[in-house]
Amino acid sequence: MLYRAFLRLVDTLPLPSLRVQRLIALAVILSQAGISVTGAVVRVTASGLGCPTWPQCFPGSFTPVGVSEVPVIHQTVEFGNRLLTFAVTLCAALIVLAVTRARRRREVLVYAWLMPGGTVVQAVIGGITVRTGLLWWTVAVHLLASMVMVWLAAVLYSRIGEPDDGIAVAQVPAPLRWLTALSGVALAGVLIAGTLVTGAGPHAGDKSIDRPVARLEVEIVTLVHLHAQLLVGYLALLIGLAFGLFAVGITPAIRKRLFWVLGLVVAQALVGVVQYFTDVPAALVAVHVGGAAACTAATALLWASLRVREKVATPAVSPQLA
Repeated sequence: MLYRAFLRLVDTLPLPSLRVQRLIALAVILSQAGISVTGAVVRVTASGLGCPTWPQCFPGSFTPVGVSEVPVIHQTVEFGNRLLTFAVTLCAALIVLAVTRARRRREVLVYAWLMPGGTVVQAVIGGITVRTGLLWWTVAVHLLASMVMVWLAAVLYSRIGEPDDGIAVAQVPAPLRWLTALSGVALAGVLIAGTLVTGAGPHAGDKSIDRPVARLEVEIVTLVHLHAQLLVGYLALLIGLAFGLFAVGITPAIRKRLFWVLGLVVAQALVGVVQYFTDVPAALVAVHVGGAAACTAATALLWASLRVREKVATPAVSPQLA
């Protein structure tokens, strides 16, 4: 009953064009990736507890207040990150309204509704992170959840551009699609190892002497090597995938997405190398997180492009049969 009332309300809105739907979907990707980057800025500036409570910033106030115990810059950075949640929520709400008003197919609707649902889950995880004093594993889960949302948003963007009345057509043989999925699994391993490096690294998110943030008690060099080896495996899978795709022949769209993935992964690897030899400067941490989101989105777009819906051509009717 509530959903029917929602549909009647949505029907009063202007009908969004396909271009508008794709622009909103792009904004969803950027907002999901952007909040992960601002989260990294919070961590490297030690502003993780700039707002020490949740959902309020301070007890009795949703906005920062002048207290000597918490520097203004830390309050500003953390509160700014929380404000970006409203942009994420707005984009998620707009994509739901757009695809619902356009009466898109069930697949698109499911991906669209996952956006506000994921935002709620992220807000809960963020609250747990603050209330547990930035425990390293809660920070890790927070980032990994953001990467999942980036992946889903990228697939949504790809699916929105496909016709609702078409049929799913494989663009490449099944083994290559499975190899692409395997590269996604390798990417997940790289991301998980990256959060472990962060958990043992110097950027805890808060530098309060009276409440030190618990860190992952594992030698960071070991974790860095694990992270690097998984990245090498991920890149090797992508190179093998590239040879396979070119062997069977691919569309220009797939070729473009493949090159984007390869370029982003190589660039991300170079950033990681620079980080290692320069003692993990704060600015590069934010760049690295942004690169992780870009690699995640690019891999998702490549995976989605290997099986797409195509419009079914209506056979011409002979005049004798008309």
